[in-house]
Amino acid sequence: MKVQHTNRLTNENSPYLLQHAHNPVDWYPWGEEALQKAKNENKVILVSIGYAACHWCHVMERESFENEEIAKIMNEFFVCIKVDREERPDIDQIYMDAVQLMTGSGGWPLNCFATPEGKPFFGGTYFRPNDWVRVLQGIQNAWLNEKDKVENVAQQISEGIRSNELIESKAERKVFDFKELQNGYSNWEKDFDHVEGGNNRAPKFPLPNSWQFLLRYYDASREQKALDHLVLTLDKMAAGGIYDQIGGGFARYSVDAIWKVPHFEKMLYDNAQLVSLYAEAYSLTKIPEYKQIIEETLAFVDRELSLPNGGFYSSLDADSEGVEGKFYVWEKSEIDELLQEDSKWFCEFYGITEKANWEEGNILMISADKDELIAKYGMSQPEFETKLKRCSDLLLEHRERRIRPGLDDKSLTSWNALMIKGYVDAYKALGQKKYLDRAEKAMHFIEANSLKGESHLHRNYKDGVSKINAFLDDYSFTIEAYIVLYQASFKEDYLHKADRLVKQVMKHFSDEKSGMFFYTSDEDPDLIARKMELIDNVIPSSNSSMAKSLYLLGTYLENELYIERAMQMLSNVKDRLVKAPAYHSNWGQLFFWLANSSYEIVIVGENAMKAKKKIESLFLPNVILAGSETKSDMPLLKNRYVPNQTTFYLCKNRSCKIPVYSVEELLNQLKEELN
Repeated sequence: MKVQHTNRLTNENSPYLLQHAHNPVDWYPWGEEALQKAKNENKVILVSIGYAACHWCHVMERESFENEEIAKIMNEFFVCIKVDREERPDIDQIYMDAVQLMTGSGGWPLNCFATPEGKPFFGGTYFRPNDWVRVLQGIQNAWLNEKDKVENVAQQISEGIRSNELIESKAERKVFDFKELQNGYSNWEKDFDHVEGGNNRAPKFPLPNSWQFLLRYYDASREQKALDHLVLTLDKMAAGGIYDQIGGGFARYSVDAIWKVPHFEKMLYDNAQLVSLYAEAYSLTKIPEYKQIIEETLAFVDRELSLPNGGFYSSLDADSEGVEGKFYVWEKSEIDELLQEDSKWFCEFYGITEKANWEEGNILMISADKDELIAKYGMSQPEFETKLKRCSDLLLEHRERRIRPGLDDKSLTSWNALMIKGYVDAYKALGQKKYLDRAEKAMHFIEANSLKGESHLHRNYKDGVSKINAFLDDYSFTIEAYIVLYQASFKEDYLHKADRLVKQVMKHFSDEKSGMFFYTSDEDPDLIARKMELIDNVIPSSNSSMAKSLYLLGTYLENELYIERAMQMLSNVKDRLVKAPAYHSNWGQLFFWLANSSYEIVIVGENAMKAKKKIESLFLPNVILAGSETKSDMPLLKNRYVPNQTTFYLCKNRSCKIPVYSVEELLNQLKEELN
């Protein structure tokens, strides 16, 4: 089919940018050509940011960016730059900060107007077509007639962006005491939804790292309400429409307070972290449904988000055939036809009705008590589970014939690393070797496609091309992935690879004044601000990730400088953490290690790998595991190997208990220490 319009985005490989490559808007990718054009022609820059799975990005494209008349205004007055926020989070951070400073909120699509120097002065998210035209005309009028005022606003906003989240000087070294977290937890608890789980608001977003903090808070305090809330939240999510009851995997968020109606896009980073969360929760609670969630979600990732050569794609769109959720919802008549005599109880279980439980069709959501349903229909528990699996498989097979949602088929290093950790955590919790094998295959993918030399990472990969320098989260999450791969396999090379990446980060991202790390490398072109990530949100901050890894690597390699740096970083954010642990939850995990002094469990000998499996299947968040089946010169293992014997050591604060020779004896030692 002949296309009417083509712009410079046709030369990009980001699926999001390519979606806009045939708009009548004369889009540029971010780069020197566009920035220089704005300066040469003294034009305002429009920075329009989104991502491939973003529903409202598609809506604004259809309504405004595909409109010839609107595009004409945009092309005449502005240099229009399209940015994939997932490829260039450094740019997104700056203009999102600007819009949040100006309006108090943000989101995507993000549309921000900036001076030819890139300094933002006005912005917002989604605009209806008529509103968008008024904004375009108003901005151009202000630039022509009130330029001094515009530039003054831009300067003030740029200064606000530079100071936001920046720590400028070293804080005094702090003492870490668990009791200091209690007030912050109590304030956070006031936001809990004690009926539906999560926080007491809508929409509801999965916050995996915050809930991992609750697991650790419970472990440290035995505060039963923290665990109860975590279990309630995980149960409600697993039963809700936010979870794909037929195909596994979680959607981005629920638009309501009961986890029913999802925003149907499925993101790799959500599913990666939720696998880790359910794996940890299963290790502690042994709730069988959590095992099922882990297995089904990883089956979804394998089936729908996996490259043949080991990496992972980024996301699935919310829309198919231009309709949000169409791929996932059902008419009752479809299910009646497919399931025949099993349709009645199946529809009752999942809340499927003739009228439909949502505007576009029936969303499957567990709506009946399983035991009551089994009794009502005279089934045994095994019979019910067998029939449910058979019915779900039939629906999944039928659904696969539908027109699929769009796939964002780029691979991002940081998200791939999160997914590697998810597979490793699943392996540890469930003991299934295939999950560790899959994690190692994915790490080989990163090494083959995103790692240049021994320590220089790239952020993105698609169709053999990897061209964007990595950001701090790409390094920090890959370092974390190497560390958990070592813990699961005892392959020491993983620690040495992690250490090489740490040295690269120290060289190119470090802020020596504060001890923190910038998000961008000093090898990259300057933007109007060099940001630091401190707040843990839907994805943990890259600084908290680095601090945790420095502590772990420092412990494994006996590198005191790494441990000191981790303690300094935590000191810098401690006041923020104790005040608002929900938004510094990953920092909180490091806080627990330092406040309670972590234990080291060392296993050396011919049965080390076998013995490790029982230990790692337990929820022991304050334990650092090391081991080897043979001699090792690693500091924690040196001179500890004895032929034809497997020996266990429990150590803390550079002091070890007497060695023992079975897992049971080791766990008894640990139990005595903890009581």
